Amino acid sequence: MDAAGLIGLAAALAIAISTIFPALSQGNATSRAMEAISRQPEAAGDIRTTLIIALALMEALTIYGLLIALLLLGKIPAV
Repeated sequence: MDAAGLIGLAAALAIAISTIFPALSQGNATSRAMEAISRQPEAAGDIRTTLIIALALMEALTIYGLLIALLLLGKIPAV
């Protein structure tokens, strides 16, 4: 396998790994937040605010993976 193939594989792995784990974490956090809101409806505003901030931070990890993949793809030499 040549260098371009390895760089392409690295870019694919960067996207895959940086997408899977934040997605699982977002699902788990949302599930727990909905459970907390159902137990304490009066705290729904605070829980929702905290959830949105946490989801934004988790999504940043995915965006970093996309950025790394794009930088890697820019290293592939043109033919």
